[in-house]
Amino acid sequence: MVDTTLTRFLGASAIALLTLTTACSKRGSESKFDELQALPMPLTVVTTTQINQAEPIRPLPPVTPESLMTPMVQLGRELFHDTRLSGDGKLTCASCHGIDQGGDDNLPTSTGIRGQKGPINSPTVLNSGFNFRQNWDGRAPTLDDQARGPVAADLEMGAQWDRVIERLSRDDELKSQFAIAFGSGDISEDRVVQAIARYEESLITPAPFDHYLNGVSYAISSDARTGYELFKSYGCSSCHQGINVGGNHYQPFGAVLKVDISSFTVAGATPVVADREEGVTMVKVPSLRNIELTAPYFNGGKVTDLKTAVRIMGLSQIGKAIPDSDIALIVEFLKSLTGDWQQHAELVE
Repeated sequence: MVDTTLTRFLGASAIALLTLTTACSKRGSESKFDELQALPMPLTVVTTTQINQAEPIRPLPPVTPESLMTPMVQLGRELFHDTRLSGDGKLTCASCHGIDQGGDDNLPTSTGIRGQKGPINSPTVLNSGFNFRQNWDGRAPTLDDQARGPVAADLEMGAQWDRVIERLSRDDELKSQFAIAFGSGDISEDRVVQAIARYEESLITPAPFDHYLNGVSYAISSDARTGYELFKSYGCSSCHQGINVGGNHYQPFGAVLKVDISSFTVAGATPVVADREEGVTMVKVPSLRNIELTAPYFNGGKVTDLKTAVRIMGLSQIGKAIPDSDIALIVEFLKSLTGDWQQHAELVE
Protein backbone atom coordinates (compact mmCIF):
# COMPACT_ATOMS: atom_id res chain seq x y z
CA MET A 1 0.00 0.00 0.00
CA VAL A 2 1.27 3.47 -0.89
CA ASP A 3 2.11 5.57 2.11
CA THR A 4 -0.70 8.08 2.75
CA THR A 5 1.74 10.94 3.28
CA LEU A 6 3.27 10.26 -0.12
CA THR A 7 -0.18 10.10 -1.68
CA ARG A 8 -1.02 13.52 -0.24
CA PHE A 9 2.25 14.90 -1.55
CA LEU A 10 2.11 13.58 -5.12
CA GLY A 11 -1.55 12.95 -5.79
CA ALA A 12 -3.09 9.72 -7.01
CA SER A 13 -2.28 10.34 -10.66
CA ALA A 14 1.41 10.77 -9.90
CA ILE A 15 1.49 7.53 -7.91
CA ALA A 16 0.07 5.70 -10.90
CA LEU A 17 2.71 7.25 -13.14
CA LEU A 18 5.49 6.34 -10.72
CA THR A 19 4.34 2.73 -10.82
CA LEU A 20 4.15 2.78 -14.62
CA THR A 21 7.55 4.42 -14.97
CA THR A 22 9.17 1.89 -12.64
CA ALA A 23 7.83 -0.92 -14.78
CA CYS A 24 8.99 0.74 -17.99
CA SER A 25 12.46 1.43 -16.60
CA LYS A 26 13.50 -2.22 -16.95
CA ARG A 27 14.53 -1.71 -20.60
CA GLY A 28 18.17 -1.27 -21.64
CA SER A 29 19.63 2.11 -20.78
CA GLU A 30 16.67 2.90 -18.51
CA SER A 31 17.56 0.17 -16.00
CA LYS A 32 19.93 2.46 -14.08
CA PHE A 33 16.89 4.29 -12.75
CA ASP A 34 15.54 1.23 -10.96
CA GLU A 35 17.76 1.79 -7.93
CA LEU A 36 16.86 5.48 -7.75
CA GLN A 37 13.16 4.73 -8.04
CA ALA A 38 13.41 2.39 -5.05
CA LEU A 39 14.83 5.04 -2.72
CA PRO A 40 12.50 6.62 -0.14
CA MET A 41 10.76 9.81 -1.19
CA PRO A 42 12.13 12.94 0.51
CA LEU A 43 9.31 14.87 2.16
CA THR A 44 11.37 17.71 3.56
CA VAL A 45 8.89 20.51 3.03
CA VAL A 46 5.51 20.77 4.72
CA THR A 47 2.94 20.71 1.91
CA THR A 48 -0.43 22.34 1.67
CA THR A 49 -3.77 20.61 2.08
CA GLN A 50 -5.38 19.49 -1.14
CA ILE A 51 -7.86 22.23 -1.88
CA ASN A 52 -9.81 21.50 -5.07
CA GLN A 53 -8.79 17.86 -5.18
CA ALA A 54 -10.36 17.35 -8.62
CA GLU A 55 -7.46 19.26 -10.20
CA PRO A 56 -4.17 17.56 -11.13
CA ILE A 57 -2.15 20.52 -9.80
CA ARG A 58 -1.94 21.41 -6.12
CA PRO A 59 -1.42 24.95 -4.79
CA LEU A 60 1.82 25.91 -3.11
CA PRO A 61 1.69 26.79 0.58
CA PRO A 62 2.02 30.48 1.48
CA VAL A 63 5.39 31.86 2.49
CA THR A 64 5.61 33.76 5.76
CA PRO A 65 8.27 36.39 6.44
CA GLU A 66 9.18 34.47 9.61
CA SER A 67 10.02 31.32 7.62
CA LEU A 68 12.53 33.28 5.54
CA MET A 69 14.28 34.75 8.57
CA THR A 70 15.03 31.71 10.70
CA PRO A 71 18.71 31.42 11.72
CA MET A 72 19.15 28.28 9.59
CA VAL A 73 17.68 29.83 6.45
CA GLN A 74 19.66 33.04 6.91
CA LEU A 75 22.87 31.03 7.32
CA GLY A 76 22.05 28.93 4.26
CA ARG A 77 21.34 32.06 2.22
CA GLU A 78 24.73 33.49 3.11
CA LEU A 79 26.54 30.24 2.27
CA PHE A 80 24.62 29.91 -1.00
CA HIS A 81 26.16 33.25 -2.06
CA ASP A 82 29.64 32.69 -0.56
CA THR A 83 32.57 32.55 -3.01
CA ARG A 84 34.68 30.68 -0.45
CA LEU A 85 32.85 27.50 -1.45
CA SER A 86 34.59 27.52 -4.85
CA GLY A 87 38.14 26.54 -5.67
CA ASP A 88 39.06 29.89 -7.21
CA GLY A 89 37.03 32.07 -4.86
CA LYS A 90 34.92 33.40 -7.73
CA LEU A 91 31.87 31.16 -7.97
CA THR A 92 28.91 30.63 -5.68
CA CYS A 93 25.87 28.37 -5.79
CA ALA A 94 24.03 31.41 -7.15
CA SER A 95 26.38 31.53 -10.14
CA CYS A 96 24.32 28.75 -11.68
CA HIS A 97 21.13 29.31 -9.66
CA GLY A 98 20.47 33.04 -9.59
CA ILE A 99 17.40 33.83 -7.52
CA ASP A 100 16.74 36.86 -9.73
CA GLN A 101 17.12 34.75 -12.91
CA GLY A 102 14.40 32.21 -12.31
CA GLY A 103 16.59 30.09 -10.05
CA ASP A 104 18.96 29.12 -12.86
CA ASP A 105 21.52 30.97 -15.02
CA ASN A 106 19.58 31.43 -18.29
CA LEU A 107 22.43 29.78 -20.22
CA PRO A 108 22.25 26.73 -22.51
CA THR A 109 24.73 24.94 -20.24
CA SER A 110 26.32 26.21 -17.05
CA THR A 111 29.79 27.71 -16.72
CA GLY A 112 31.99 26.27 -13.99
CA ILE A 113 35.41 27.00 -12.55
CA ARG A 114 38.01 28.36 -14.97
CA GLY A 115 35.28 29.04 -17.52
CA GLN A 116 34.60 25.37 -18.16
CA LYS A 117 31.30 24.64 -19.88
CA GLY A 118 29.16 21.93 -18.38
CA PRO A 119 27.22 19.42 -20.50
CA ILE A 120 23.72 20.21 -19.28
CA ASN A 121 21.25 23.01 -18.66
CA SER A 122 21.04 24.16 -15.05
CA PRO A 123 17.66 23.37 -13.44
CA THR A 124 15.93 25.97 -11.31
CA VAL A 125 16.43 25.89 -7.55
CA LEU A 126 13.08 27.61 -6.95
CA ASN A 127 10.56 25.22 -5.38
CA SER A 128 13.19 22.48 -5.65
CA GLY A 129 12.25 21.16 -2.21
CA PHE A 130 9.12 19.72 -3.81
CA ASN A 131 11.02 17.61 -6.34
CA PHE A 132 11.08 13.91 -5.59
CA ARG A 133 14.70 13.79 -6.82
CA GLN A 134 17.25 16.44 -7.78
CA ASN A 135 19.16 16.94 -11.06
CA TRP A 136 17.90 16.00 -14.51
CA ASP A 137 18.84 12.35 -14.02
CA GLY A 138 17.63 12.23 -10.42
CA ARG A 139 21.03 11.12 -9.12
CA ALA A 140 20.65 13.23 -5.95
CA PRO A 141 17.84 11.77 -3.79
CA THR A 142 17.56 14.89 -1.60
CA LEU A 143 18.48 18.55 -1.60
CA ASP A 144 21.20 17.75 0.93
CA ASP A 145 22.77 15.32 -1.54
CA GLN A 146 22.50 17.86 -4.34
CA ALA A 147 24.00 20.69 -2.28
CA ARG A 148 27.03 18.58 -1.43
CA GLY A 149 28.03 17.65 -4.98
CA PRO A 150 28.82 20.88 -6.90
CA VAL A 151 31.36 22.21 -4.39
CA ALA A 152 33.88 19.46 -5.13
CA ALA A 153 32.87 18.77 -8.76
CA ASP A 154 35.73 19.49 -11.17
CA LEU A 155 33.45 21.04 -13.79
CA GLU A 156 31.46 23.09 -11.29
CA MET A 157 32.94 24.84 -8.23
CA GLY A 158 36.15 22.81 -8.20
CA ALA A 159 36.95 23.08 -4.48
CA GLN A 160 38.07 20.63 -1.81
CA TRP A 161 35.78 20.38 1.17
CA ASP A 162 38.55 20.36 3.78
CA ARG A 163 39.95 23.63 2.40
CA VAL A 164 36.49 25.16 2.21
CA ILE A 165 35.87 24.36 5.88
CA GLU A 166 39.30 25.71 6.80
CA ARG A 167 38.54 29.04 5.08
CA LEU A 168 35.08 29.35 6.60
CA SER A 169 36.35 28.49 10.08
CA ARG A 170 38.59 31.56 10.08
CA ASP A 171 35.50 33.77 10.02
CA ASP A 172 34.45 34.46 13.62
CA GLU A 173 31.22 36.18 12.57
CA LEU A 174 30.23 33.18 10.48
CA LYS A 175 31.04 30.86 13.39
CA SER A 176 28.63 32.91 15.50
CA GLN A 177 25.91 32.33 12.91
CA PHE A 178 26.60 28.59 13.00
CA ALA A 179 26.34 28.69 16.79
CA ILE A 180 22.91 30.31 16.59
CA ALA A 181 21.68 27.89 13.91
CA PHE A 182 23.23 24.65 15.23
CA GLY A 183 23.95 25.27 18.90
CA SER A 184 27.73 25.41 18.48
CA GLY A 185 30.14 27.31 16.27
CA ASP A 186 31.74 24.24 14.75
CA ILE A 187 31.73 24.43 10.95
CA SER A 188 31.65 21.13 9.06
CA GLU A 189 30.80 19.90 5.59
CA ASP A 190 27.56 18.34 6.80
CA ARG A 191 26.46 21.56 8.50
CA VAL A 192 27.23 23.69 5.45
CA VAL A 193 25.26 21.27 3.26
CA GLN A 194 22.36 21.17 5.70
CA ALA A 195 22.11 24.96 5.94
CA ILE A 196 22.17 25.40 2.15
CA ALA A 197 19.51 22.72 1.68
CA ARG A 198 17.23 24.29 4.27
CA TYR A 199 17.62 27.64 2.51
CA GLU A 200 16.75 26.05 -0.82
CA GLU A 201 13.62 24.56 0.74
CA SER A 202 12.49 28.08 1.65
CA LEU A 203 12.54 29.22 -2.00
CA ILE A 204 8.81 28.71 -2.52
CA THR A 205 7.15 31.00 -5.07
CA PRO A 206 3.34 31.11 -4.85
CA ALA A 207 1.92 32.29 -8.18
CA PRO A 208 -1.35 33.73 -9.49
CA PHE A 209 -2.37 30.23 -10.53
CA ASP A 210 -2.16 29.09 -6.91
CA HIS A 211 -4.66 31.79 -5.98
CA TYR A 212 -6.87 30.53 -8.80
CA LEU A 213 -6.69 26.98 -7.42
CA ASN A 214 -7.62 28.36 -4.02
CA GLY A 215 -10.86 29.75 -5.43
CA VAL A 216 -9.92 33.23 -6.69
CA SER A 217 -11.19 32.89 -10.27
CA TYR A 218 -10.04 36.36 -11.36
CA ALA A 219 -6.43 35.70 -10.23
CA ILE A 220 -5.57 34.66 -13.80
CA SER A 221 -6.83 35.85 -17.19
CA SER A 222 -9.56 34.14 -19.21
CA ASP A 223 -6.90 33.12 -21.77
CA ALA A 224 -4.88 31.50 -18.99
CA ARG A 225 -7.96 29.64 -17.76
CA THR A 226 -8.65 28.38 -21.29
CA GLY A 227 -5.00 27.46 -21.64
CA TYR A 228 -5.18 25.41 -18.46
CA GLU A 229 -8.18 23.49 -19.78
CA LEU A 230 -6.27 22.80 -23.00
CA PHE A 231 -3.22 21.78 -20.97
CA LYS A 232 -5.35 19.13 -19.30
CA SER A 233 -7.29 18.05 -22.37
CA TYR A 234 -4.12 17.46 -24.41
CA GLY A 235 -2.77 15.29 -21.61
CA CYS A 236 0.10 17.59 -20.55
CA SER A 237 -1.01 17.23 -16.93
CA SER A 238 -0.41 13.46 -17.05
CA CYS A 239 3.29 14.29 -16.52
CA HIS A 240 3.20 17.86 -15.23
CA GLN A 241 1.00 17.65 -12.17
CA GLY A 242 1.17 17.73 -8.39
CA ILE A 243 2.31 20.61 -6.23
CA ASN A 244 5.32 21.41 -8.41
CA VAL A 245 3.59 20.90 -11.79
CA GLY A 246 6.16 18.19 -12.44
CA GLY A 247 9.27 17.06 -10.63
CA ASN A 248 7.65 13.94 -9.21
CA HIS A 249 8.53 11.10 -11.59
CA TYR A 250 10.68 10.04 -14.56
CA GLN A 251 9.67 9.94 -18.21
CA PRO A 252 11.56 9.27 -21.46
CA PHE A 253 11.99 12.29 -23.71
CA GLY A 254 10.52 10.96 -26.92
CA ALA A 255 7.79 8.92 -25.26
CA VAL A 256 5.70 8.89 -28.48
CA LEU A 257 7.85 10.41 -31.23
CA LYS A 258 11.56 11.05 -31.66
CA VAL A 259 12.08 14.77 -32.14
CA ASP A 260 15.26 16.46 -33.38
CA ILE A 261 15.19 19.56 -31.18
CA SER A 262 17.81 21.37 -33.27
CA SER A 263 15.58 21.22 -36.35
CA PHE A 264 12.99 23.33 -34.51
CA THR A 265 15.44 26.10 -33.66
CA VAL A 266 16.57 27.09 -37.18
CA ALA A 267 14.36 29.56 -39.04
CA GLY A 268 12.93 28.04 -42.20
CA ALA A 269 14.16 24.54 -41.39
CA THR A 270 11.80 21.57 -41.68
CA PRO A 271 11.24 20.00 -38.24
CA VAL A 272 12.54 16.43 -38.06
CA VAL A 273 10.23 13.94 -36.37
CA ALA A 274 10.52 10.14 -36.47
CA ASP A 275 9.07 7.06 -34.83
CA ARG A 276 9.84 6.47 -31.17
CA GLU A 277 13.04 4.60 -30.39
CA GLU A 278 13.35 1.86 -27.78
CA GLY A 279 15.62 2.34 -24.77
CA VAL A 280 15.22 6.12 -24.59
CA THR A 281 17.01 7.57 -21.59
CA MET A 282 14.76 8.57 -18.73
CA VAL A 283 14.87 12.06 -17.24
CA LYS A 284 13.10 13.66 -14.32
CA VAL A 285 10.04 15.55 -15.50
CA PRO A 286 10.91 19.20 -14.75
CA SER A 287 8.69 21.53 -12.81
CA LEU A 288 6.86 24.08 -14.95
CA ARG A 289 6.72 26.63 -12.16
CA ASN A 290 8.42 29.89 -13.22
CA ILE A 291 8.99 28.36 -16.67
CA GLU A 292 8.57 31.81 -18.19
CA LEU A 293 11.82 32.83 -16.46
CA THR A 294 13.98 29.77 -17.07
CA ALA A 295 14.78 29.75 -20.80
CA PRO A 296 16.58 28.16 -22.56
CA TYR A 297 14.63 24.93 -22.26
CA PHE A 298 15.29 21.18 -22.08
CA ASN A 299 18.40 19.58 -20.64
CA GLY A 300 20.48 20.69 -23.62
CA GLY A 301 19.28 24.31 -23.40
CA LYS A 302 18.69 24.58 -27.15
CA VAL A 303 15.22 26.14 -27.19
CA THR A 304 14.78 29.76 -26.18
CA ASP A 305 11.11 30.22 -27.08
CA LEU A 306 8.36 28.86 -24.82
CA LYS A 307 5.92 28.37 -27.70
CA THR A 308 8.49 26.23 -29.52
CA ALA A 309 9.05 24.21 -26.35
CA VAL A 310 5.32 23.49 -26.08
CA ARG A 311 5.19 22.51 -29.75
CA ILE A 312 8.09 20.09 -29.30
CA MET A 313 6.56 18.55 -26.19
CA GLY A 314 3.24 18.05 -27.95
CA LEU A 315 4.91 16.00 -30.67
CA SER A 316 7.46 14.22 -28.51
CA GLN A 317 5.36 13.28 -25.49
CA ILE A 318 1.78 13.03 -26.72
CA GLY A 319 2.26 12.66 -30.49
CA LYS A 320 0.09 15.65 -31.37
CA ALA A 321 0.74 18.72 -33.51
CA ILE A 322 -0.86 21.34 -31.26
CA PRO A 323 -2.27 24.28 -33.26
CA ASP A 324 -0.51 27.62 -32.79
CA SER A 325 -3.68 29.17 -31.38
CA ASP A 326 -3.86 26.52 -28.65
CA ILE A 327 -0.15 26.81 -27.96
CA ALA A 328 -0.55 30.56 -27.37
CA LEU A 329 -3.28 29.89 -24.81
CA ILE A 330 -1.26 27.16 -23.07
CA VAL A 331 1.64 29.60 -22.82
CA GLU A 332 -0.67 32.10 -21.11
CA PHE A 333 -1.47 29.42 -18.54
CA LEU A 334 2.24 28.66 -18.09
CA LYS A 335 2.92 32.34 -17.45
CA SER A 336 0.39 32.24 -14.61
CA LEU A 337 2.81 29.84 -12.88
CA THR A 338 5.38 32.64 -12.54
CA GLY A 339 5.54 33.19 -8.80
CA ASP A 340 6.80 35.67 -6.25
CA TRP A 341 10.56 35.12 -6.51
CA GLN A 342 11.19 38.76 -5.60
CA GLN A 343 10.57 38.10 -1.89
CA HIS A 344 13.64 35.86 -1.94
CA ALA A 345 15.86 38.02 -4.15
CA GLU A 346 15.32 41.15 -2.07
CA LEU A 347 16.82 39.38 0.95
CA VAL A 348 20.11 38.83 -0.92
CA GLU A 349 22.61 41.59 -0.29
